[in-house]
Amino acid sequence: MGMFRVKRVDWLIGITVLTSLLTVWLVLAGLDAVFQLLRQLGNIGKNGYTLSNAIVYVLVTIPRRLYEMFIFATAIGGLLGLGGLAASGELTALRTTGLSKLRIAVSAVGVVAVVTLGVVILGETAAPWGDQQAQAMDLRVRSSGSLGETSSGLWARDGDRFINAKSSLLRQVDGHDAVQLQDVRVFTMTADGQLSRFDWAKTAEHNGKQWVFDQVRSTTLDEHGTHTTTALNEQWVSRLDPNVLQESLIQPQYLAMRDLRRNMNYLEGNGESPGVYAIAFWGRALYSLNVLVLVLCAMPFAFGALRSGGLGKRMFMGMLLAIGWYFLQKAMVSFGTVYGIPPLVANLLPAVILALAAWLYFRRHA
Repeated sequence: MGMFRVKRVDWLIGITVLTSLLTVWLVLAGLDAVFQLLRQLGNIGKNGYTLSNAIVYVLVTIPRRLYEMFIFATAIGGLLGLGGLAASGELTALRTTGLSKLRIAVSAVGVVAVVTLGVVILGETAAPWGDQQAQAMDLRVRSSGSLGETSSGLWARDGDRFINAKSSLLRQVDGHDAVQLQDVRVFTMTADGQLSRFDWAKTAEHNGKQWVFDQVRSTTLDEHGTHTTTALNEQWVSRLDPNVLQESLIQPQYLAMRDLRRNMNYLEGNGESPGVYAIAFWGRALYSLNVLVLVLCAMPFAFGALRSGGLGKRMFMGMLLAIGWYFLQKAMVSFGTVYGIPPLVANLLPAVILALAAWLYFRRHA
């Protein structure tokens, strides 16, 4: 248990690593936000989109950008922190006092673990909320203001009809993503603002040519009363653009785990593959593990050739490690999708490979 007892040396290592991590983190997230703002400036003037809208769009997506950039910042920042101690000779001094490389690495990983807890909470609360607000703004720009997201779901206007869908999700249809609207309500109004028809459908999906209602119930209102009909499937003539919906739909990797789990349950309950939702869910679930393992794998570079290396060399090695992990993760997930490997296993493999590499190093260089 002595390895996990907090000592003064842990504070030295922890504060050094934390300072470097926060600096790199803010720089990466800031650059990403600036690039996004430049892209948003191209939308100014479209459907009343203003500079203030562009700024708000970037601001509400900052939590998600912080969440995404954190894992890269941990690898680069951790390496910069310990590398700085190595360059100044402090790391060598710590080693001469009897501290093992693993013990020093645990001190660095410990402070990262504390910050990771807060980042996970950010990724499950503010980040999904911010992306929902950004989605609503994006919908308004792309659809001339006829679409919008509220707490009651998606709202759209199509001539004399008002459309409300409680939720929407991506499905795999013939190898391509398609948008499916759920719990759909269509209100048809008369010229004087009176309700003349109400349609409810369990789902509405575009088959490439037209919208189709599933399990639809239609009610018409006239001077003789109300008349209701039901049908398993029914063509729905609408100008609602499925491409706009698909492009503006919040990507699964930006959703909170509870929303991913709900969509997975829905698709599985209908005998369909959860697809991208399962991949995103397990990526979220294993986020903390990936962060800590990546930091642990960065530590050996601080004990090796970087003792005499400068700041640029340490940054280069950190970026190389982070980028390598990113492509390994993507490759494993894609490989799993093609060959039917469960998403949990596909997402877990990169962490296992990195953890094994770190274990072999610290076992040989105790």
